[in-house]
Amino acid sequence: MKKNNTLSMNPNFFLSMGVFLVIFAAVHFLFAGVVRPAAEQVMTNSGTAGLSSFWVILKDIEQQFCISLMFFCIFLMVYKLWSLLDEEEIYERDLLPEHDKSTTLDVDAAIKELETSAFSGTPAYKTWISCLRRFKNTNNVQNAADAIESSVEKIATQLESGNNVIRYIIWAIPSIGFVGTVRGIGAALAQADVALEGDIAGMTASLGVAFNSTLVALFISLVLMLLMHLLNGRQDKMVLRTQESCETLLLSHLHN
Repeated sequence: MKKNNTLSMNPNFFLSMGVFLVIFAAVHFLFAGVVRPAAEQVMTNSGTAGLSSFWVILKDIEQQFCISLMFFCIFLMVYKLWSLLDEEEIYERDLLPEHDKSTTLDVDAAIKELETSAFSGTPAYKTWISCLRRFKNTNNVQNAADAIESSVEKIATQLESGNNVIRYIIWAIPSIGFVGTVRGIGAALAQADVALEGDIAGMTASLGVAFNSTLVALFISLVLMLLMHLLNGRQDKMVLRTQESCETLLLSHLHN
């Protein structure tokens, strides 16, 4: 299990920015070297009949941004999920195994042991520490149990706020698609005079930009929303297991 010192379970800023830049660069080279040349070849060979081609649907700048943001969003969610899975074994064990439950717990020693652990930043350890501090101040098991509830509520709030970037990206992707729609419709209207003269190829291509950007953006948004719900479910499970761990394992040390 790796050390994780943030309840939001987000990667640090430098890692996030590094991955962000790598993803945008890789997608840019993919579009410049593969997608757009393939789309140009399809349009050259098929004309307007090729507008439904996979490559033509993907070729515009809005789709490139949406796909880049999709991969970055997936990275953030996979990182969080990996952190959650990495900490699962914590909830199966007693964090104070060397303290005999048949004797009175040395609260100061227990707090020091938990605080000096390499995993003191994880939700389970933070909840145990909060509970023991409350017990130390009040010498009351019920007050310590109340501290568990308030601590897990704080964890749930921080996990939720830690997903703000992901939620923003999921909101931004359809917005970028709509930008492409407006751009495409504007370009199509600018060619209305040419279309009235009988040449509708330019207007058709511009309308393709409008509809394709929205199509790709909405599809990506649907996929990311599904992944987001799966991540939220896993985070909720972690919060519940944190509470259960404290109630079944930690409180047994205090009932003497």
